[in-house]
Amino acid sequence: MAAAAAAEAAEAGGVCAGRRLPPHSPSGLVLQTVEMHTGGEPLRIIPRLEAAEEASESGGLSLLSLRREVAATQDHVRRALVHEPRGHAGMYGAVVVRGAAAAAGAHLAALFLHGAGYSAMCGHAVLALGRFALDYGLVAEPSCPETAVRLRCPCGPVTAFVPWDGRRSGNPVRFHSVPAFAAATDLAIDVPGHGKVVVDIGYGGTFYAFLSAKQLGLDVCSSKTRELVNAASAVTEAVKKQFKLHHPESEDLAFLYGTILTDGKDAFSEEPTTNICVFADEQVDRSPTGSGVTARIALQYHKGLIQLNQTRKFRSSTTGSLFTGKAVKASGL
Repeated sequence: MAAAAAAEAAEAGGVCAGRRLPPHSPSGLVLQTVEMHTGGEPLRIIPRLEAAEEASESGGLSLLSLRREVAATQDHVRRALVHEPRGHAGMYGAVVVRGAAAAAGAHLAALFLHGAGYSAMCGHAVLALGRFALDYGLVAEPSCPETAVRLRCPCGPVTAFVPWDGRRSGNPVRFHSVPAFAAATDLAIDVPGHGKVVVDIGYGGTFYAFLSAKQLGLDVCSSKTRELVNAASAVTEAVKKQFKLHHPESEDLAFLYGTILTDGKDAFSEEPTTNICVFADEQVDRSPTGSGVTARIALQYHKGLIQLNQTRKFRSSTTGSLFTGKAVKASGL
């Protein structure tokens, strides 16, 4: 009896000869993931999704088109990896796509996944993917002391600059984003439950609404996270209904990703300015938000609050992690 019980236990644990570990359905999809984080914000990387690469190769799809195709045909992958039980409410993911989708001199392309769907840009993911590309050999000849890693994101080409010591990647990583711009400033929005507020809308690979938490009767540093999330979500919904976004290159990029509440300290200072980003379906970014920092810098530059190459520090109100950023070049957008 004891021997039989032991055999059954081994069978359940997948230890029997000829079985793979861990147990899985023979007909099920098996995916390898690499787990990283940037400033506390998670990134679950899928190094390869064959269905995405096949769609890209056979259809000659742009990355924005591939994003739509994956959403329509492979959304079960996103749900399995981002939602519970394998994921959680704050999980974020990136699908690495090689081949035709990473053409035009890029080392890799990436699709970004979150709890509610797919983004066009993700700065914290770009920082992590830069190190991933070097450590997993996606850059043929990395150079010391820093290697440029060229990525294609749905919003356009982005370059990460990653320290390299000849064996492995290191920190700090930085990136040059797509051109960022101010879409609207001092825009009056009627937010149910809060009345009239004034917001700015900036683009840093995706669009965000920005306002000080003080306008909503909150403090970004001391108010409860749930209160900040509820207020930011109300602003997002109000802006979506009252302001039409436009992107000069593609209407596929013309969507409001979320709202970033700030401490109101937009003028240049050596001290960090604090914000919290609430995006998608009330998901909270644990980092200061790379695309959000990019958009906020564009707004500060547009308003004359910072100058070119003036570095600012941005702090996450949830984890205290810091990003730095600066405007490096004025463009025609």
